[in-house]
Amino acid sequence: SLSATQLEEGIDLIHIRMVAEEPASPPAFTLFWTHPVVDIHAYWRTAGDHDKSLPPEWIKGFMSKVTSQAPVCSLHSFSGRNRLTFAFSDALRATEIRVGVHEETAMLHCSIKLFLEPSPPLKVYEATLWLDTRDIPYYESLEQVQQWWAAQPGYQPARVPETARLPMYSTWYSFHQGLVASQIEEQCRLAKALGCEAVIVDDGWQTTSNERGYAYTGDWEVASEKIPDMRAHVAKVHQLGMKYILWYSVPFVGKHSKAWSNFAGKTLEVIDRLGAGVLDPRFPEVREYIIATYERALRDWDLDGFKLDFVDSFNFRKQEYVRGQDYLSVPEAVDRLLADIIERLRKIKPDIMVEFRQTYIGPLMRKYGNMFRAGDCPNDALTNRERTLDIRLLCGSTAAHSDMLMWHRDEPVESAALQIVNILFAVPQISLLLNALSEQHLEMARFWLSFWREHRDVLLDGKLMPLHPEAMYPLVIATTATKRIAVTYADTVINPGSDLPADFIIVNGTLGKGVVLEFTENTGTWQLEVRDCRGQVFSTGQVLLGKGLHRIDVPPVGAATLHRR
Repeated sequence: SLSATQLEEGIDLIHIRMVAEEPASPPAFTLFWTHPVVDIHAYWRTAGDHDKSLPPEWIKGFMSKVTSQAPVCSLHSFSGRNRLTFAFSDALRATEIRVGVHEETAMLHCSIKLFLEPSPPLKVYEATLWLDTRDIPYYESLEQVQQWWAAQPGYQPARVPETARLPMYSTWYSFHQGLVASQIEEQCRLAKALGCEAVIVDDGWQTTSNERGYAYTGDWEVASEKIPDMRAHVAKVHQLGMKYILWYSVPFVGKHSKAWSNFAGKTLEVIDRLGAGVLDPRFPEVREYIIATYERALRDWDLDGFKLDFVDSFNFRKQEYVRGQDYLSVPEAVDRLLADIIERLRKIKPDIMVEFRQTYIGPLMRKYGNMFRAGDCPNDALTNRERTLDIRLLCGSTAAHSDMLMWHRDEPVESAALQIVNILFAVPQISLLLNALSEQHLEMARFWLSFWREHRDVLLDGKLMPLHPEAMYPLVIATTATKRIAVTYADTVINPGSDLPADFIIVNGTLGKGVVLEFTENTGTWQLEVRDCRGQVFSTGQVLLGKGLHRIDVPPVGAATLHRR
């Protein structure tokens, strides 16, 4: 049955209820509706890609499930006004979200297809479709969606420790699998001086093979040739004042691991190109093995967090029951596994940090972890900006992290600075060999990380207004009652809005010289200080900013700070 409830003007809830006399596997079911394409020019979803265009109706939709994407999309105007945002309450099971333009009628054909994967028998299934057609900024509509999800039973987000909201050093791009304990410790010493508060030691600590495959995963024993004494190594990092987060591939068991034979017949599939199988979480002993591995590492090595990777690889190929399974549903078993992981780790360390990578950033993932990182985009400032902002729009209080920052040692300092400035609205992760950086690059990184820490009250906690997602967010504004920050990533006019607080900061996120602002009212006299990308003072003075256009000379990737007199 279907029933509708109007929550308020412009927000409608469509309730779905399916009942069977006896438990049965539900058939594929599609909820379909149409909407006129009126002042709709772009299509936002959680894919973290550049394409925000309106597709034709014959294009395949995207799949959302517990460990991939989120069942939501927003259709908006070029002015950023919401025209139709819809979301689905069931973020656990695989669903196909589809939006497309019907060519004959200029109507949007929208649908949500349920039970894409075989489901265990159910007697009752209930879910709700959220429809929002209010004329409000698209980002406000998405913010209400994340609040709606977070209020659902079983969706309460994990608490976020303070360190999860501070810059971190990662070993992945700088070392890949070629880890050496003493070298990690040296990078931590340098990173701490730059303002990093934790290190994420990525893949490689558990294997002497540096071939990037996963054939040696599953035993999770330290490669002593790389890290002779893990507990002593972690202690040295702690002495530097940094927390220690360790990478694990959750589902993989490698063909060359000792654990391989122990889990024969208890894998969902074998991926030959990776040299590994995907463990089946429907077996309680599989879940216990994974969780106990992390508990042991936490206790034995005094870790502070875990980077849990590849959880989107728990794919459900066919419906079958094998003796010894206590779940029939893979999504439900994954939910149990991930929920139990953070619950049991919290009992050992209440402030445990757990990082997940895009695209496993849906509403249920907020329950299992407290850090969401942008998907891999090495040396790609533009994609990093887009992906971090895509995460921010739905992650609420969960800490959104950049993909690891890196650049070539011969980069002009202004060009290298773009890597940091493009992710100012997320927690920076850095992955460079810091001892190889030039003094100019170090000076620049030190300035921008200091800037980020000084203003993270606005950058992370202020009201976020990422404008023009269809153009990859060329202007982003964040504000509190006392401070406003506008970052321009294109040669565009900045309209900072009305009711400016006493402090207004403009960041020139381009390689051009100068920024142009347009005020709709007289804002009075301001004290101005401009710095270049290395933090050197470029100019100071007083400016009168009346109604209309004003140009401020800001060097490439520099910042102008205005304080109202």
